[in-house]
Amino acid sequence: MTTAPSTSTAPAKDPVDPEPSSRPGLTLLALAIAGMVASVQQTLVLPLLPRLVETFDTSVSTVTWVFTVTLLAGAVATPLLSRFGDMYGKKRLITLTLSVMCLGSVLCALADNLGTLIAGRALQGVAAALIPLAIGAIRDSFPREKVTSAIGIVSATMGVGGALGMLVTGLIADHTESHKPVFWIAAGAGLVGLLLVTLSLRDTGARTGGRPDMLGAVLLAGFLVCLLLGISQGNTWGWTSASVLGLFVGAVVLCALWVAVELRVREPLVRLALLVGPRSLSANFASLLLGFSMFAGFTLISTYVQTPKDAVGYGLSGDVIDVGLYSLPSTVTMLVFSALTGRIEARIGAGYTLATGSFVVALSFGWLALFNDTGTDFLIYSAVMGTGMGIGYAALGTLAVQHVPMDVSGIASGVNSLVRTAGGSVASALTAAILSAQVIAGTEVPTHGAYVVCFTIAAVGAGLTAVVAAFNGMRHRAA
Repeated sequence: MTTAPSTSTAPAKDPVDPEPSSRPGLTLLALAIAGMVASVQQTLVLPLLPRLVETFDTSVSTVTWVFTVTLLAGAVATPLLSRFGDMYGKKRLITLTLSVMCLGSVLCALADNLGTLIAGRALQGVAAALIPLAIGAIRDSFPREKVTSAIGIVSATMGVGGALGMLVTGLIADHTESHKPVFWIAAGAGLVGLLLVTLSLRDTGARTGGRPDMLGAVLLAGFLVCLLLGISQGNTWGWTSASVLGLFVGAVVLCALWVAVELRVREPLVRLALLVGPRSLSANFASLLLGFSMFAGFTLISTYVQTPKDAVGYGLSGDVIDVGLYSLPSTVTMLVFSALTGRIEARIGAGYTLATGSFVVALSFGWLALFNDTGTDFLIYSAVMGTGMGIGYAALGTLAVQHVPMDVSGIASGVNSLVRTAGGSVASALTAAILSAQVIAGTEVPTHGAYVVCFTIAAVGAGLTAVVAAFNGMRHRAA
């Protein structure tokens, strides 16, 4: 290994403006669809988990791997493919990622056993890299005056796609007992995105080139797998079990080795001196907290809506399709406000815009902690939450990359996306621990109070995001 020259944390100035896309509207549509497909595949199985338990005659803890494996695969793939996008071109990596996701969707659609389904879901999880790659492509190819709005629209697809995933699953599950049609639709949507990207996106922008940091990639992958696997399986295996403690120890050791390698190699996978600066740290911490709240909402609403009120005294006695229908208002408001966020950012900056959106998200979860008896309560929550997420995620996409040089925008956005995934894993583990610890006597059904606690924690997470983002806005007002 060769010692790298010292690197300043100040972002280098880009020598030239990006070469503008000749068809920015079509390019934005293609990238937005690619981002939407990536987000849809993350949540489309959540309403199906109880059904998969019966289909494959297995336990709940085993079936949760259908969701967990996508988080692990996405966590490993996101920084690697984002960095490769900076090195070899965003279009090449976007088309590769979409192709892998389509292959995974087809494998899931053909799966007749749980092992094959989990393998297909791992391939689908690679799609988590699509949104950071798309953000990098926008910085490369869009006129500067359109970059903020375009990043906002693509970033908002994270929340829109997540809500649509549950809606599509609900509609299909209402007409068939099989899980396979859901994955055929995901494969078809992926092919549409692949075709549009191939036809419209131009591979412009500077490429860093060089050789990939394979040792750094292996160490980072090992660290992420140990960390996220320990978090996601802590409730099932036991937080003090040898397996979980061993994973956390392994994560610490591998992280230390990875940092040591990245500080010494000439061409590191991640430029630590650049990406751990004050602005990057605040953007990534905000992403962690907001990702926590979003994923907490997805998992909590899915189970609460399907809880039989007559039997336990709370819930909405809904089914899979109802989960999707209650998320419909958030889909609409996310789309509307993500498109308007560019104008807001132009006036007050990305930091204050993120703070505004996060505060609205906190209000939505606060509402749900207080009012959760009727479907109207959940429709109000959904509309308000979608407004906040539409503004917040749109601003977060800009905040993650606006201070870094063009040639590392992919990895900067990728790290931000990775941290958001970690926040989702923490949310899943924490809410599961609370719901399993507070149950109705003689049953395994969580108490109503357990859900209220979880809604409150999600509100606090979003509120802390607003504080971090406001601090970022005050500190970097001039920029």
